[in-house]
Amino acid sequence: MPRIVETTVYELKELSGAAKERARAWYRESCLDYDWHEFVYDDFETVCGLLGVTLKTHPVPLMGGGTREKPQIFYTGFSSQGDGASFSATYEYAPGAARAIRVRAPRDTDLHEIADTLQAVQRRNFFQLAADVRQRGRYCHEYTMAIDVERGSPTWQPMTDGAEDTVIEAMRDLARWLYRQLEREYDYQTSDAVVDETLAVNAWTFTEAGVRFG
Repeated sequence: MPRIVETTVYELKELSGAAKERARAWYRESCLDYDWHEFVYDDFETVCGLLGVTLKTHPVPLMGGGTREKPQIFYTGFSSQGDGASFSATYEYAPGAARAIRVRAPRDTDLHEIADTLQAVQRRNFFQLAADVRQRGRYCHEYTMAIDVERGSPTWQPMTDGAEDTVIEAMRDLARWLYRQLEREYDYQTSDAVVDETLAVNAWTFTEAGVRFG
């Protein structure tokens, strides 16, 4: 026989401390399935373009049919050993990259160092170095990228000593930089202040114990 059961529900601000934490945990576990990282991806794509790195893309389906090209950026995170970020791309010398990076991110010394390193190694090789970067395997971090470096010399000059390793390490440093941006954004999106604001704006309700209602 049908019965009517009455349940008292509460907004986040009305819950006790422990119940609030349970409500926040529900949001963090269940509601971050949107593309919260898109801003980071967009910024990374811009930074890559300034450095001479062209991200490879792959098609993704659209809800209304058709496809769009999405950069090949990958990550896992953020609490396990082995978490990290990687990407697939091509690289070639970009004139003025070091200056452009400083205009874009004047206080980001990590990016400055990457740009300066690439500038220096390119200068020693008459700006003829190029690289192909490929993500491989099911894990995602800087060491899951296979990186091939070559010198496009018309007279078949070899790369200078250490040039290959320098370019490879610069690409890995770029992947490390990306992961730090993703981790920083994730920490912000899951902070108490942002979670509380989101729960309040959506007027989600919970039981007295902090269990999501409805």
